[in-house]
Amino acid sequence: MSVMQDYQASTRTGKIANFVDTRMGASKMVKEFGRKLFPDHWTFLFGEVALYSFIIVVLSGTFLTFFFDPSMSHIVYEGAYKPLYGVEMSAAYASALDISFEIRGGLFMRQVHHWGALIFVAAVSVHMLRVFFTGAFRRPRELNWVVGSVLLILALAAGFTGYSLPDEVLSGNGLRIIDGVMKAIPVVGTYMSFFFFGGEFPGTEIIPRLYSLHIMVIPALIILLVAIHLFMVVVHKHAQYPGPGRKHTNVVGYPVGPVYAAKAGGFFFIVFGLIALISGFLQINPIWTYGPYDPSPVSAGTQPDWYIGWVDGILRLMPGMLGDFSMLWHIPMPWGWNALPMGVLIPLIPAGVLIVGMVLWPWLERGITGDNREHHILDRPRNAPGRTATGVAAVIFYCVMWAAASSDLMAVYFMLSLNDVAYALRFLLIFGPIIGFIVTKRICLALQRKDREIALHGRETGVIEWTPEGAILERHEMVDQYRLYELVAFESPEAKPAQPNKKGKVSLLEKLRASVSRRFFEDRVAPVTAEELAEARVEHDQERRKLQGSVDTAVNELEGKRDQS
Repeated sequence: MSVMQDYQASTRTGKIANFVDTRMGASKMVKEFGRKLFPDHWTFLFGEVALYSFIIVVLSGTFLTFFFDPSMSHIVYEGAYKPLYGVEMSAAYASALDISFEIRGGLFMRQVHHWGALIFVAAVSVHMLRVFFTGAFRRPRELNWVVGSVLLILALAAGFTGYSLPDEVLSGNGLRIIDGVMKAIPVVGTYMSFFFFGGEFPGTEIIPRLYSLHIMVIPALIILLVAIHLFMVVVHKHAQYPGPGRKHTNVVGYPVGPVYAAKAGGFFFIVFGLIALISGFLQINPIWTYGPYDPSPVSAGTQPDWYIGWVDGILRLMPGMLGDFSMLWHIPMPWGWNALPMGVLIPLIPAGVLIVGMVLWPWLERGITGDNREHHILDRPRNAPGRTATGVAAVIFYCVMWAAASSDLMAVYFMLSLNDVAYALRFLLIFGPIIGFIVTKRICLALQRKDREIALHGRETGVIEWTPEGAILERHEMVDQYRLYELVAFESPEAKPAQPNKKGKVSLLEKLRASVSRRFFEDRVAPVTAEELAEARVEHDQERRKLQGSVDTAVNELEGKRDQS
């Protein structure tokens, strides 16, 4: 009977690693996860930037929590910033000033935290766009798309709650908008505002409550969802772009250890260095120039952070009157008349449609296409014209709302009428997505036709040949196998007509689905078939031989004439 001998490490590091392994079985986990393959493409870096910037935000935020006082109690400022010396303000604002002027490295850490948050939200947004335009949300990754959508919403919430903590004029005006939206909600709006702010606006509890949300609740939810997201990526395996040898049943790439681990570690320090460089040289949110919050003043030209500007912008675009029709409605209730400020409530509809549409898109597209198969190969955006056009329309819709938050600055700097700017933005809000959808779909179809032409006849080389018969031709060069695979290896669904239900009737919802399917796929460009490709290759070879034969004949004739002379 043999006896198992424990491994005895010879170095101190080895002994520590062996101790951990024998108690936790870490080697099995490292061995299993370290052999996971991940495809390599530059667009996958957006997710890594989001993760690394979030880590930097957490680290810098931890530093700030040691010095920030989330209290709304009133004090008289006696700190280092002399222009505000002796001014009454909240303890929260005073501690933010102390961090900026009296804590060594405090201003730098504030700016690292702020810039890191901006980059985090931007990276999550671009990562979501990459997943959308390449179709990485399809089965079996629908739930991971929902997790990513919730992560984006939580990132916006984290940014807004942190942006509101210093309690200066700029953040206070943002909270005033939230208070107005709450109070616009029928029946319960006033109670919601009183509960949220701890009394009549601005209340006495909003900063401590936002602080709790900002440093505990929201980060905990983000960390949980990031863990779930990464777990699903490992379980479902990473989707990959089309190419030779890449199928739905395999992954072509590099293992986590040591290749990806080394690359990820180096990339983290690159992201950290760039954020530190930006924070050291580019000032952001100089709270000392705004002064402590007071409900009476409103600063002209103030702008929210870009990721929350679209909420402010849609409120600016909503008119208070349409001709003689007022947007302030009065509805009779059992307890009396209830005012409904539709100019505040109606803008919530497009914002809600954008968010709900984003979350439910995997199922909406499945209903349009009828495709319920598993997909592990990504689409080139041009090969899904309907989806790409819809995404561009949504981006235009968002960008117009975002730009409207700066409508006053546009009017001032471009010397335009504020009303004209508002009218132009309202026009773009309605017709911009429609125009964007049509133009984007036409561009995608044109690119597909170009790809088809290149696959069948090769790329243009710019070399002009003149045959002995007098024909002028441009030489075409057939693409290599990798490029050819990229051009022809895709699916182009056809429009699915309305289908009757079990009772033989076509429902209104089915008619709507069929109409959307027709808009998506009626102008499809069919992929190149194997037969077409073979015929094109034979024709290309024949033309080359014919041209080469003509050239050889001409050369022989010239040589014969030269010999005779």
